[in-house]
Amino acid sequence: MTTGRQKPGLSGRRDEPAQPIGIFDSGVGGLSVAKEIRELLPGEDLLYFADSRYCQYGEKPPDFIRERSFAITRFLLARGCKMIVVACNTASEAALSALRDAFPAVPFVGVEPAVKQAALHTKKQRVGVLATALTLAGNRFSALVERFASGLTVVTQPSPGLVEAVEAGRLEAEETETLLKMYLQPLLDHDVDVIVLGCTHYPFLRPLVEKIAGPEIKVLDTGKPVARQVMRVLERRGLLSPRQEGGKESFFTSGLPERVAPVLRRLWPRPVPEVIPVDE
Repeated sequence: MTTGRQKPGLSGRRDEPAQPIGIFDSGVGGLSVAKEIRELLPGEDLLYFADSRYCQYGEKPPDFIRERSFAITRFLLARGCKMIVVACNTASEAALSALRDAFPAVPFVGVEPAVKQAALHTKKQRVGVLATALTLAGNRFSALVERFASGLTVVTQPSPGLVEAVEAGRLEAEETETLLKMYLQPLLDHDVDVIVLGCTHYPFLRPLVEKIAGPEIKVLDTGKPVARQVMRVLERRGLLSPRQEGGKESFFTSGLPERVAPVLRRLWPRPVPEVIPVDE
């Protein structure tokens, strides 16, 4: 991967607190995680990579997702990132272990559906999970359920089309609401009292989910827990930025900036001056 703004001579990650945190996702969904990191750690610089050319990962083979995850990680490390946040449930399932093996000196933080939190909140012992098919079929998800929810009824629902709706900025569109009603109904039929949004794109659909599910059902995602884990890892390694505020963001995409930027600007809470294209 190359970009006209990449500095020559960067040799990889630097163990310096002032260096940025790298964050990536198949598209703009990982911004739901990046927003929580920004809120918790206002002094950190963030580099966000939206792999929009290949979105969405949930429909791609695991080998392809690993290949993309490695390419993006190398790109972020070449720009001096001190940590990589895999802000995508599907990429975390397909690539996180391999990334840690390949880059043992680099701290990685992945994401996973909020099954542990759901187990703590459910009163009816029935939990619903919306996610991609690859995430739901993966070993990480199975291990989560076995570890934290073995005594619960966990109702899973693959949700094709929702990532595309978020990528297109159709957060309140009628067709998006129709899709959500179709996917949520099986969970409601099982009388769940907690619904887990198991894809980082889905928190941007939370208002619709809560509208359809009703006020008696708790809706969870992993943005805040992931941000807290990022802070713990940086603290443990002595890599927290010395600044208390003033962190900046840079945004990159493998897709077309003219398509990605309008949605990114809608989802990000601060002004976005530009989205930088990355050529391969």
